Amino acid sequence: MKKSLSSFIVLCFLVIILETGRVKATSRNLNDVIMLANQQIEQPYRTGYHFQPPSNWMNDPNGPMLYQGVYHFFYQYNPYAATFGDVIIWGHAVSYDLVNWIHLDPAIYPTQEADSKSCWSGSATILPGNIPAMLYTGSDSKSRQVQDLAWPKNLSDPFLREWVKHPKNPLITPPEGVKDDCFRDPSTAWLGPDGVWKIVVGGDRDNNGMAFLYQSTDFVNWKRYDQPLSSADATGTWECPDFYPVPLNSTNGLDTSVYGGSVRHVMKAGFEGHDWYTIGTYSPDRENFLPQNGLSLTGSTLDLRYDYGQFYASKSFFDDAKNRRVLWAWVPETDSQADDIEKGWAGLQSFPRALWIDRNGKQLIQWPVEEIEELRQNQVNLQNKNLKPGSVLEIHGIAAPQADVTISFKLEGLKEAEVLDTTLVDPQALCNERSASSRGALGPFGLLAMASKDLKEQSAIFFRVFQNQLGRYSVLMCSDLSRSTVRSNIDTTSYGAFVDIDPRSEEISLRNLIDHSIIESFGAGGKTCITSRIYPKFVNNEEAHLFVFNNGTQNVKISEMSAWSMKNAKFVVDQSVKSAA
Repeated sequence: MKKSLSSFIVLCFLVIILETGRVKATSRNLNDVIMLANQQIEQPYRTGYHFQPPSNWMNDPNGPMLYQGVYHFFYQYNPYAATFGDVIIWGHAVSYDLVNWIHLDPAIYPTQEADSKSCWSGSATILPGNIPAMLYTGSDSKSRQVQDLAWPKNLSDPFLREWVKHPKNPLITPPEGVKDDCFRDPSTAWLGPDGVWKIVVGGDRDNNGMAFLYQSTDFVNWKRYDQPLSSADATGTWECPDFYPVPLNSTNGLDTSVYGGSVRHVMKAGFEGHDWYTIGTYSPDRENFLPQNGLSLTGSTLDLRYDYGQFYASKSFFDDAKNRRVLWAWVPETDSQADDIEKGWAGLQSFPRALWIDRNGKQLIQWPVEEIEELRQNQVNLQNKNLKPGSVLEIHGIAAPQADVTISFKLEGLKEAEVLDTTLVDPQALCNERSASSRGALGPFGLLAMASKDLKEQSAIFFRVFQNQLGRYSVLMCSDLSRSTVRSNIDTTSYGAFVDIDPRSEEISLRNLIDHSIIESFGAGGKTCITSRIYPKFVNNEEAHLFVFNNGTQNVKISEMSAWSMKNAKFVVDQSVKSAA
């Protein structure tokens, strides 16, 4: 059965390749297609539409950009093993739609003293003349983290297969007082009103995280400002900083160099395993960033995060073809290293998300890019369905392991909500304390994904509503992984965050992208996002089920639900890839 199914998938891949004309079918292509097809059949945790290389370790997204109608995605990659290694290089893939991908040869790898040990994370900037430039961190022969520059060898090649490096690398070395291994990940550059380029580089001094600010008139000679653009005490090294503008009252994106009165700026930094951000006002004449309401990046439960689950080292770029800002992030494994070695791969990327500022100006909204809808099939709808207390309703007619599910809940009986002052409550701790099996009044209610028929294995994404003594309501969103698998040596940490909505006037909505071992959850139209990794023991995907449930004491109504099976995205290997020879 596996052999016949593999042959069928291979045939489908070849038809796709021949129809598009973008990748020629060769024997080398065929071998890689067979490998990819077999991986999908034999590995239940390998995804169908999330980006991952054919094998080995992947972590941070690097330098995403659009060039001559082609989306480019680079990533941290160990070409030798499924674990983080001594040498990390830049993997490379291209796409016409952010859904289907062509794997290319690695783009940037150690060739100079300035990156002799590894080529670590960095960002793309499009220079005048439509010239892509990559600033990235090299680990030199002394294990110093230094900043290097590379650019395409052949600008007429839309796939940008080959890259060359500046002969004067490194262009930037660690500042005085900064440890050699605490200075990395240059950002996309922006051009100030003075015609001077600016970037930030992550680091720390005495465990105080900061985004060091640099300027250059020629993109080669960089000078550091005395003061960082942003900093915070006791956070440790800031990784993968990102700094970009967002327009008020619009879902559009902006080029990184835009500034003005109707624009706010986002400062993002990664530390403590999470990506934190704050929104504020940037004054380019003073090179000053002032967070709104005085909120800085401290890593407290009150700070904003892109995602409250497994989502790190994110990188955004401006897509000028569709006038949007697009966000990627590394989604690490939460099984054991031994599992990764057995699988032969580790690491996923989140599905690309469009990003904009909420109408209230207080937070960002994230939503899967619209192109994902081309993968939808077998739509199932449900409307005005009452969920009685303790009810569990199975959703039939879709492939549960690979699905896109949107659902809206309408609540009644809000006065019966549990009384709890959530002002200083840690939402993740609250989700662990009051899991999906812990009955409340209004909640838990939501979705049971990748569940076994007997519900011994289930990943619960749900809401719970509280009220304080003044009658104000709080909505908690949880991803409860405590019963996601009966396997041992799996991290089943649950995640949670509050959702900024008023259930008196708004329905509570949830969207879930389910893809075998990953669930990306979007609450309230993308106000709160939680990404989870799951590894249920059942390996036959036909055994996976999807349920809607209500474990509260009050009725909950499903006002509307739409669910789709998701087709596989197309992942092929370019005919010129040397490793396929």
